[in-house]
Amino acid sequence: MSNTKPLRVLFCIGIQQNFFDASAAEAKEVWTAFASMMKAIGELPGVKVLGNLDDDRIMVGASASWPWTTYILADVPDLETVTAGCNLFRTTPVGDGTYKLWKYAKVEARIGRELEVPA
Repeated sequence: MSNTKPLRVLFCIGIQQNFFDASAAEAKEVWTAFASMMKAIGELPGVKVLGNLDDDRIMVGASASWPWTTYILADVPDLETVTAGCNLFRTTPVGDGTYKLWKYAKVEARIGRELEVPA
């Protein structure tokens, strides 16, 4: 067993214009896929989701860059697992699977460590 501390990762998620252009039925399929992706991030080996934040009430429209629309903060064991979390946007099907989640949302991961304030 390793004494290596987990990476503190902020998955920064931007909603794309395609989501806002979608029909109500298509948007519902995107929400279903989004929920599946969020669950899958939490189920990656060694991942502990610490929380999330949604800017949807004070941020309107697509996120071209910062500020992002929503965030997931997690402790992640290694870079490969961070990559797997980001890859869920490429692989999570929306509806019949013609499109994947990354048509509607993008992700960038910020990797750091837990801030430990000296006593």
